[in-house]
Amino acid sequence: MPDIWTVLLVAAILLLFAVPVAQQQVVRVRRLRAIRDLEAERRTRVIALIHRQERIGFLGIPLFRYIDINDSEEVLRAIRLTEPEMPIDFVVHTPGGLVLSSEQIAMALRRHKGMVTIFVPHYAMSGGTLLCLAADEVAMDENAVLGPVDPRIGDYPAASILRVPRLKPPEEIEDKTFIMVDIAAKAQNQMREFVAVLLRDRMGAERADRLARLLTEGTWTHDYPITFEQARDLGLPVTPGIPAGVYRLMDLFPQAMPRRPSVAYVPVPYREEEKGR
Repeated sequence: MPDIWTVLLVAAILLLFAVPVAQQQVVRVRRLRAIRDLEAERRTRVIALIHRQERIGFLGIPLFRYIDINDSEEVLRAIRLTEPEMPIDFVVHTPGGLVLSSEQIAMALRRHKGMVTIFVPHYAMSGGTLLCLAADEVAMDENAVLGPVDPRIGDYPAASILRVPRLKPPEEIEDKTFIMVDIAAKAQNQMREFVAVLLRDRMGAERADRLARLLTEGTWTHDYPITFEQARDLGLPVTPGIPAGVYRLMDLFPQAMPRRPSVAYVPVPYREEEKGR
């Protein structure tokens, strides 16, 4: 028979694997409950697309999340399960992701007959902004930001690649660079036309084309923050303010805790009359 120390060691190893799984299930149940509460409050279908850097299991392996094919399949499935006339509330918190996946979700949202509202509590950059362009309304926290949707070819912005032939004579440019220039031109044209199609239903064709060029042709760096005020000035359908239920849902998607947290505060609301205490 195994000695007591062997049994304890095996039990400890099993706990190391079982506890994180159990914790994930508890969090999943709480997230679904928060979604149902928000749906009951607003009488909508609520879909959440929330990307955080998470740590998996007891080893704490970091997982970087972004919009991928699995996300587009799940969102499209959720939309198919929704009655055509039923409003959709879409909570988006993402740095962006694959162009194909983002475009598929955007097209599905645009085709949905019911009202589509996207909530941006913190940021919806790149592909996340593309989703916002397909919505009927974008409710933003007043400190939240969107971003440009200019395409990238590998690690480089398409707009920067297209500048190379204007800065160097052809004989000094490698064949690989010429190929990248060709791909960059196609990617930029495709994204500009896609954005223009999304915008033409809510604004004139000329204005939609102008805004599409602004967002896709490298006017800003890819991580440039488009504030609420700027988004409103650009003609996007943004409104200030987000329901408390959206913030409660976000609280259930915490960022992986670093070993040395850099921000500390008492997590309760303070009122004016409590300042002197």
